[in-house]
Amino acid sequence: MDLQLVEAHIPEKFFEKVGESLKKYPYVSYWVSQATNDKRLVRILVETKDAEEILNYLESVTDVVDGFEVLLFPVQTYMRRLTDEEKEQQKEEEEQEKNKLQRASRQELLGSIEKSSHITLTYTMLVILSAIVVTIGFIKNSEAVIIGAMVIAPMLGPVISIAFSSILGDFKLIRSASFTLFYAIALVLGISIFISFFLPVPVDSSEFATRTHVNLTDIVLALASGTAGALSILNQLPGALVGVMVAVALLPPTAVLGMTIGSAMWQEAFGSMLLLTGNITSVILAAIVVFSLSGIRPVKFDEMEKAKTSLKLSILFVSVVIILLITAILFSHQFDIV
Repeated sequence: MDLQLVEAHIPEKFFEKVGESLKKYPYVSYWVSQATNDKRLVRILVETKDAEEILNYLESVTDVVDGFEVLLFPVQTYMRRLTDEEKEQQKEEEEQEKNKLQRASRQELLGSIEKSSHITLTYTMLVILSAIVVTIGFIKNSEAVIIGAMVIAPMLGPVISIAFSSILGDFKLIRSASFTLFYAIALVLGISIFISFFLPVPVDSSEFATRTHVNLTDIVLALASGTAGALSILNQLPGALVGVMVAVALLPPTAVLGMTIGSAMWQEAFGSMLLLTGNITSVILAAIVVFSLSGIRPVKFDEMEKAKTSLKLSILFVSVVIILLITAILFSHQFDIV
């Protein structure tokens, strides 16, 4: 049983009402103490699956009343002797939870996702290094070097942030994450174009050639990558390995696009552009679907209305792009364009 501790510092004059409301939510243990002369400290030990509901309530309260402070802590160990009835109930709940999509609370997810949607010096350096390594990997036709570049490429964060913010209707976060993603793509393009001026483009390389055209299996791979990335974020799993899978869909096509542009190989550049566009939209669509199925929703009414509109527009836009790309793929193969 995964547990978390919610701490709420509640102004004395609101404690009675808020305290009664908090006791209506499911909890394992509930403690109250006097924090200061004008505040009560409420500690609520809850199962992780129940934390978001309590946090949503406290969030709605803190938005209208000054003086509230809320903290959330992970609980590593909790010891208490359970009754036979509690043990049986715990087994039933565990069986029910097996069929549900597990995830952290919306507040936890939002905090970690916001960090990955902004440009930092570390992010910039990792993008530059991964761009240099992947371009050299293509020139050397070395699969190991290309994989190494994808390990350090920080491509997962901004793509997943776009999908997550679309669910919440957070247009500010969408803009920030989109800018961060296209900033990375622009850096990779610029570096690969620059290197192609001085080193020969590996036109005979199998690794290079596979990124100059697109087919339906590439779209399926990108959808699987987006699904894996979203699931890893939902459960706050280490993102390195899943990040590699997302980078597979984004980093190599971008580098090849830059190299083909730098060498004026326009037909190959067209294929790489189709591949990159299809991969980005597929990853975002898959992540949007996973986040939507997990039950992530905003709390406030006005935010809920924005979220509904944002979700519909996002799915519509991404779906249309993917349909157009599939049509272009089929058309291109039919006439041997790509």
